[in-house]
Amino acid sequence: VQLQASGGGLVQAGGSLRLSCAASGTIVSENVMGWYRQAPGKQRELVATITSGGNINYPDSVKGRFTISRDNAQNTVYLQMNSLKYEDTAVYYCNAVRISWSGKFEYWGQGTLVTVSS
Repeated sequence: VQLQASGGGLVQAGGSLRLSCAASGTIVSENVMGWYRQAPGKQRELVATITSGGNINYPDSVKGRFTISRDNAQNTVYLQMNSLKYEDTAVYYCNAVRISWSGKFEYWGQGTLVTVSS
């Protein structure tokens, strides 16, 4: 299983970016797909998740600004980030979790850096 995250970059505060997570070896619609982030010196934190049934969850820190979506045909998950703030600066990671009769399987992408300038 590979999760290829892309789309990070440098953006001014108030700007937007869209991250992509292209999956291979697994089907995104059969997983709980998520985006997490880790800022320097801080723990990794949840940004957004979307379940196989389409239920979506965001923490309050990004609610109303970030949108997670899934393209089943492209087997890709996206994170649209609007109204970016300096504190959104972090490495963003794509995550996939699948639970089956044989156990729980979890995979991480390599991360993509988002830098928001104030």
